Order: sequence, then C-alpha cells, then structure tokens
Amino acid sequence: MFPVPAQGGRPLFEWRWVDRHLDEIFERLGEHLTLTAAALAIGLVVSIGVSVVSLRRRWFYVIALSTAGSLYVIPSLGAFAVLVPFTGLTSFTTAVIPLATYTLLILIRNIVTGVEQVPKEVREAAIGMGFTRSRLLWQVELPLALPVVIAGLRVAAVTTIGLVTVTSMLGKGGLGYFIRNGIQTATPNPTSIIVGVVLSVVLAVVVDLLLWLGGRALAPWSRKAASR
Repeated sequence: MFPVPAQGGRPLFEWRWVDRHLDEIFERLGEHLTLTAAALAIGLVVSIGVSVVSLRRRWFYVIALSTAGSLYVIPSLGAFAVLVPFTGLTSFTTAVIPLATYTLLILIRNIVTGVEQVPKEVREAAIGMGFTRSRLLWQVELPLALPVVIAGLRVAAVTTIGLVTVTSMLGKGGLGYFIRNGIQTATPNPTSIIVGVVLSVVLAVVVDLLLWLGGRALAPWSRKAASR
C-alpha cells in the first residue's frame, strides 16, 4: 500500500507490524487516556478551588494566574527531571503532576472569566430570591459559566494529549512510546512513528469532539444564544 521505502530499505508503513503489535497499541492507547484523564481531573479540581477563592479575593487571582503562568512555561522535561528524585523515574505521579500543572492557567482563567460574564441582572434576581453567596456561585454562576469552562477544558485536553507523548522519556508516554521506539531503534521504524503520531492526533480530535458534544448537552441554552 505504501511502496516508498524508508531509510535502510524499510517500507514506510507495514500493516504486518500493526497486526503484530495490536495488543500493545491498545495497551498504550489506554495508558494515554489514563494519563490524560488523571491530569485533567486533578487540574480541574485544583482550578475550581483556586477560582472560587479568586472570585472572592481579587488579589489572589493575580497571584494564582501569575503562578500558573510561570508553571506553564517550564519545559516539560525540566519539570519531570525535578520530580524524579522525589517520586521516581517511572512513577505515574512523576508523569501526572507536570501534566496537571499545565492545565491550570487555561482552566483558572476560563472559570473566572465565565463566572464574570454572568449577566448582572441574573445575579440580582438570584439574590432577590434569597440565594446566599455560596449558593449563587454553585447553582447559578458556575452552571451559566459552563460553556466557557468547557471551552477551556477542550484546549487543556488537546494540550495534555500532546504532552503525554513526552512522558515516554519516563517509560510512560502512552502512544509516545511508539514514536520514541521508532526513532531510537538501530534502523528507524517509520511504521511505529506513524502509528504513534496518527493515533495521538485522532485521539485529540475525538476527545475534543466528545467534550464539545458534552458541552452542548450540559448547556443547551448556549446553542440557542448562538443561533440568535
């Protein structure tokens, strides 16, 4: 199917290789999903907590955003290297902590922005109905901010799926394992590289689509507002 030879005469793509490694492909795909889900879950929980405090203490929001921004620009390999002496080279924790920190800037900013965009008259109506400050936040403001929060979650998810491939340097990496192995073999294996790259892209597209559909289902009013 792919007659163009790679370096050393190896075919550019071998379906036989895929067939022989099918079980491993599914295993690495599951690992990729697990790392992504764990990082997003931790990042979302932390971001919600930080955002709640930030909405009540504006000075804290500046500090939180600056800290999250500083963490975001740290190279992933550097972050892994810092954690290795404490959590181990091949530890799940070593892989997840940096991945989760990279989601904070996106999620905190979107959660706070989404809540701030809730119309003033909606807040006033809820307060007039006797809503406390906490009830207003959890039952009115955050649900209405959901479309903006989901938009941030989609960006964070796609970013995390890409970064998970880097954790192959730790013996993790999910689909990144195939990219690393394809490059590091004595004779580069293009099939392994293509499988890792293509499945990573497909996974990112599928997860983004599922989050988009989930957002439309959880916030149907956003569709009506957009169609006006």
